[in-house]
Amino acid sequence: MTGAARQFFILALCYAVAGMVLGIVMAASHDHGEMPTHAHIMVAGWVMSSIFAFFYHLFPAIGASRLARAHFWVQAVSGIVLVVSLFFLLQGNDQIEAITALASFGFLIGMLMFVWNALPVLKAG
Repeated sequence: MTGAARQFFILALCYAVAGMVLGIVMAASHDHGEMPTHAHIMVAGWVMSSIFAFFYHLFPAIGASRLARAHFWVQAVSGIVLVVSLFFLLQGNDQIEAITALASFGFLIGMLMFVWNALPVLKAG
């Protein structure tokens, strides 16, 4: 695995561990108030990053492109900011809501970059 595929899979593994740790902490404390954060880490982090990794692995020419590298950085930075700010937002820090919203839009932009990368494969059939 090379290029964006490797970067995304490393990121996915980090999300998986973080999500599992948060899940265990919630279970041990009997406080499940961070369930939305846990879900975002596991789905938006672990699952989506894994899908991106395997797509770029299956199509290495696309995974080696500048757009794929840019996609990784937009998705990684906005995703990490999103889940960290969501964690603090759910702790009652309402002043961080704007950061969470901005990170959400960054995450959407990353997804749109992926769509743009995937379109040639879809068109080729």
